[in-house]
Amino acid sequence: MATTALGGNPVTTVGELPQVGAAAPTFELVSSDFSAVTLPEGQRAVLNIFPSIDTGVCAASVRKFNELAAGLDNTTVINVSQDLPPALNRFCGAEGIENVQVGSGFRSTFGDDYGVKMSDGKLAGLFARSVVVVDADGTVLHAQLVPEIATEPDYDAAIAALS
Repeated sequence: MATTALGGNPVTTVGELPQVGAAAPTFELVSSDFSAVTLPEGQRAVLNIFPSIDTGVCAASVRKFNELAAGLDNTTVINVSQDLPPALNRFCGAEGIENVQVGSGFRSTFGDDYGVKMSDGKLAGLFARSVVVVDADGTVLHAQLVPEIATEPDYDAAIAALS
């Protein structure tokens, strides 16, 4: 189990993020049109994982990764949460988000497989804010669980891992 915080209160996750150098767990998420979202074959991936698209910090991270994704070659950014596909679709449409994918974990074991599902606190069952960067061969290049859920991830470290 790993620990993050919400409002200064400790929050435990069900496991640990995949370690740098390890193989990224496979997954199948649900896109905004209910099709499957998986790790892209032959491409790098940035997994922007967060509790809910309907919070300010989560929305800011999706906007920021959308902006950064426009300049990334051979890289797919996937925004991952427990939000239902219609909510993700609504947000991306309203915000003009076009450079990233969204993936809902609502019928997936993603949160357990990546160790990001919060097991206690008022957001129990949602995903803890984290970023996992995966190389085209499926190897984890970077993994960050933010120390405080209400803070944005380290975008620079995530992008630097792709260099």
